[in-house]
Amino acid sequence: MDDPARNAELALLLEVAGTPKPGNVDRHRDLDDLRFDHFLAGAVGAREGLDLAANGAAVGPAFERAIEGMAAQGENTQFGALLLLVPLVRAAREDLSQPVVESVVEGTTVADAAAFYRAFEHVDVFVDEPPEEVEPLDVRRGADAVPALEDRGLTLLDVMEYSVPGDDVAREWVRGFDRSFTAAERLAEAEGAPPDRAASVFLSLLAERPDTLVVKRHGEAVAAKVTDRAADLVERNALETDREAVESFADELVDRGVNPGTTADLTAAGLFIALEHEAIEI
Repeated sequence: MDDPARNAELALLLEVAGTPKPGNVDRHRDLDDLRFDHFLAGAVGAREGLDLAANGAAVGPAFERAIEGMAAQGENTQFGALLLLVPLVRAAREDLSQPVVESVVEGTTVADAAAFYRAFEHVDVFVDEPPEEVEPLDVRRGADAVPALEDRGLTLLDVMEYSVPGDDVAREWVRGFDRSFTAAERLAEAEGAPPDRAASVFLSLLAERPDTLVVKRHGEAVAAKVTDRAADLVERNALETDREAVESFADELVDRGVNPGTTADLTAAGLFIALEHEAIEI
């Protein structure tokens, strides 16, 4: 399927269709404020922005348009995933490899950063309170922060560097999308239909590193315990040998409101890479 925008939309759909994904919306689970159908609508709404990236538009405006389209469906469903997918789609015009994606993000500009900030005016995104010294750059200020960006000459990659280590989506930008490409490799090696592979890879990613959205909302101790539980399930190959235990973990996290959303974002990015490389088929 030689259509990066279509593959990106499909990656978003396959990610939310995977089940069980502990703590996240999937085709069997809704959250109090987010439902499975919200994610389907968000993926479709983001398509115009993904098309812009596939056609060579700059990363910032393409991302802003994707978020505007997603938000027009009514909810913030895939902000982090789109922040990964837009540069990946842009890179796929040439060659979807880590060096090319690194070149794409290194080529971002102050104008891209301004578009990224404007995207926050379309949707409510959970972010940490910034240190006082960088308060003028608080993303929650939206377009009001653009003069500070321009005064400091910050590109979108610079903004991402400010967000590391507390945000693993930003970390992907700075580290060459290493976990996204790792997720793609695991998806290629996994068995079963793509949504089943997505659930398996999601659990493997969650088992390796505390989810930074969980850290922000619930603290490091909770995030570490979630990772330890996931690691135990992966070690026991529980999706194959004790699926009920994974289903129970998924229900427990949903009931507690513990949502490893960053891990879902990485899974979506991995699905896109795997689709582009024809490592998985529909």
